[in-house]
Amino acid sequence: MNTAVLDPLIYEFDTAAEAESYDAWFRAKVKKSIADPTPSMPHDEAMAFVDAELERRRAARAAR
Repeated sequence: MNTAVLDPLIYEFDTAAEAESYDAWFRAKVKKSIADPTPSMPHDEAMAFVDAELERRRAARAAR
């Protein structure tokens, strides 16, 4: 295991081991997502959902 300290101005993680651990975790999440047979939601549909939810919350806050 590589435990070298990384330059914080260049690297997001303190050590190479932390970076490698994160990379492995992230790659596993992506692989699982790609393999998921559940239908994906198109970007436009997702954004319409978010916009509607934000508007609902704004209206609820304004009604107080």
